[in-house]
Amino acid sequence: MIEKTFVAIKPDGVQRGLVGEVIKRFENSGLKLIGMKMQWLDKEFALKHYTEDISRRRGEKVRELLVDYIAEGPVVAMVIEGIHAIEIVRKIVGSTEPRTALPGTIRGDFCHVSYDHADKFEKAIRNIIHASGNKEDAEYEIKLWFKDKELHSYENSNEQHIR
Repeated sequence: MIEKTFVAIKPDGVQRGLVGEVIKRFENSGLKLIGMKMQWLDKEFALKHYTEDISRRRGEKVRELLVDYIAEGPVVAMVIEGIHAIEIVRKIVGSTEPRTALPGTIRGDFCHVSYDHADKFEKAIRNIIHASGNKEDAEYEIKLWFKDKELHSYENSNEQHIR
């Protein structure tokens, strides 16, 4: 089942120079990068990314913190394709709370902040990366961030092994 999913390296990941390492992890797993760009987000776009659903699940204050966080520096947005890409990417990324992310995951290896710490300082949790949570989110986020002409179809060498 070939899927597409959305991934964004957040400002802290870009600022720390982790873009190459993050891409390497996805490519090493056999997933394929089919779209990528860097951009600064304005508040209007950030609110489209962090939808009102975030407010219903986590509260409006958390949404506001996330919007401010993702707009504080450049973001690298990507579309990744592969068999069960959504699930595989989520495993590679690790738990949303870095403190509980397993070693070997992106968050487990590159950050350690807890929800408690972020709450104490009234900041969004710095966790380097965003990955779509499910198929519906992936479809919405890909359409929000990318035009069809920005996504590319090609065969990579890993695909020889999955047919």
